[in-house]
This record gives sequence, structure tokens and C-alpha cells, in this order.
Amino acid sequence: MEVNPPKQEHLLALKVMRLTKPTLFTNIPVTCEEKDLPGDLFNQLMRDDPSTVNGAEILMLGEMLTLPQNFGNIFLGETFSSYISVHNDSNQVVKDILVKVLKPLDVKTKFYNAESDLNSVTDEVFLEAQIQNITTSPMFMEKVSLEPSIMYNVAELNSVNQAGECVTTFGSRAYLQPMDTRQYLYCLKPKKEFAEKAGIIKGVTVIGKLDIVWKTNLGERGRLQTSQLQRMAPGYGDVRLSLEAIPDTVNLEEPFHITCKITNCSSERTMDLVLEMCNTSSIHWCGISGRQLGKLHPSSSLCLALTLLSSVQGLQSVSGLRLTDTFLKRTYEYDDIAQVCVVSSAVKVES
Repeated sequence: MEVNPPKQEHLLALKVMRLTKPTLFTNIPVTCEEKDLPGDLFNQLMRDDPSTVNGAEILMLGEMLTLPQNFGNIFLGETFSSYISVHNDSNQVVKDILVKVLKPLDVKTKFYNAESDLNSVTDEVFLEAQIQNITTSPMFMEKVSLEPSIMYNVAELNSVNQAGECVTTFGSRAYLQPMDTRQYLYCLKPKKEFAEKAGIIKGVTVIGKLDIVWKTNLGERGRLQTSQLQRMAPGYGDVRLSLEAIPDTVNLEEPFHITCKITNCSSERTMDLVLEMCNTSSIHWCGISGRQLGKLHPSSSLCLALTLLSSVQGLQSVSGLRLTDTFLKRTYEYDDIAQVCVVSSAVKVES
């Protein structure tokens, strides 16, 4: 057994000569207050240093340019100029040569499947993209956009309207320091031609891809495009229940009304549904439980007005609805559908 096995010789010799721009000279400013023991000594030394900026000696960047002393790093998506020489030092034929580079950004994504809101009949998908600068130098984030798939339109949620102007949520400076992370948020809505097709939308997994453009140091541009982003399809099952209307605040022990929408997500099977309403410790349903809703054809919906009341104050969760398909004898349970704020009857609720 060999303790020190011989080193494996590489078949190829790779030489890279990079054409780079000079960088600004950096120094470490050392200063103190006048009442300290050195007095004005450190400040005077910085003023006498030819590499510092006159009048701004405490800045790390100076007025001089320096040539790089080493090759540096090549990052994925970065534009650079170089000469690459690959020489075969062996007596064998070498094929399929690849040159790999480092990754400048760490991109993580999260998807949130939103239920139907009061004005929409289909789901919205929210994408949160976390972008981290894993290089050793700051980056200027020139563009971070989402190119949606053919079924969706996208809206960026990374700016706010202030005094009639659109202002980015990241402030006036778009710099991303080394190892810092920035979060971008996007909302995707199904296009009109797909909006009513609940069975198709629920199975869509391909959302789109991110296009990221940045600049480093002296303006070197880099670009990175992700592969197609995919989400987990929401598990609605065959029947989906969503809320069309519900008050934000209700009075204690006083009935209030909600409107539910029931959708048959199956593309082939007609359902015969029965609605059961189960009371909880705080929510009590008004009406007949176990009533027939009739047949619901594939990819069709029906709206249902329900009445309930709360016996406990505070933020209460609406729960306890059960739908049973009499054909398959299958029951679908719906809890934590929404939340309402229940206040004392002495407090006037705005309509």
C-alpha cells in the first residue's frame, strides 16, 4: 500500500492572459480626534500622502490608478477580454474541453400561490427572488426583471408611488455590497384567455425566468439569465373553494354574510355536491347543513351566499365547511378559509 500516491499529471496546459482595466488605488485611512494623544499627526500624514484625494483624505479610494497584480476572478455572466491558450502536453487525443467559471450571484426563489381575491376569478402567483452578491467587490444592479411564460403577465412590486413619482424600494443607491442579499418581488397574473380555465392554470408549473444585469468596479457589465423557474402546482384537488366577499370587521354575536365560490377543477367528471357546515368553538353557521348543491359540471363554478356569527371577540378564523361528492363518496374539508375581526356590539362597525 502506497502512503503517498503519485500525483496525476494533467493532460492539458491552460494559460489565460486577461485584458483588464486599471483600478483605483485604495488605502486604509487612520485618523483620530484632536484631543487624542497623536493630535493632528495622523490627519497630516494622510494629507501628505499623494495617493489620497485632496480635501477627502478619509476616503478609501484615491486618485491614482493601479495595475492588477494577479489575474483575479472570472464570474459567470461577466463580460471580459482575454487570450486563452490550451496546449496538449500528452501523446493522447483530448476531446470535449470545457472551461468553467465562478458564479457571481446566488439566486434563490420562493413561490406563493394566492387564492382568488374579491375581484379576480383565478389565482395570482407571487415570486420572491433573493439575490446575493458572493463576489468580493460591490455591484451596481442595473436591471433585475422577470420574463414570464406565455400564460402569465407580470407586475413588478419593487417600487412605490411617492408624490406622483415611482421610487424604488431599495433607495437611490442600487449598489449591492459583497455578501449582501436583496429581495425582489413579482406578481404574475394569468392572461385573459387562460383566466377562466381553472383546470389548466392549476397545473402550470413553468413561470418564467429572471434576467439580471449588473456592473462592477469601473463599469464592467455582467449578465445572468436563470433557467425556466418552476413552482409546485397548488394542490386544490378536484374541488376548490374560495371567498368572493367577506367583511373585515363584524359585531359580536351578530350574523354576517360571506360569498363562497366552488369550482370543479376536474376537466372530465361532473360532481354532485352536498354542503355541510360544522360549528367551531367561536364560529357558528346559520342555515341548513347537509343541503344538496346540485350537479357541478367540469371546469364550472357556482357562488354560494352563507350566513354565520361569532361568539368570541378578536381575530377569528372561518372554518368548518365540508363538501361531499356523492358520486365518489369523497369529502373535502375546508378550514382556515379566512379571518375576520370580531368586536363588541358597542363598537360601531363601518360598512
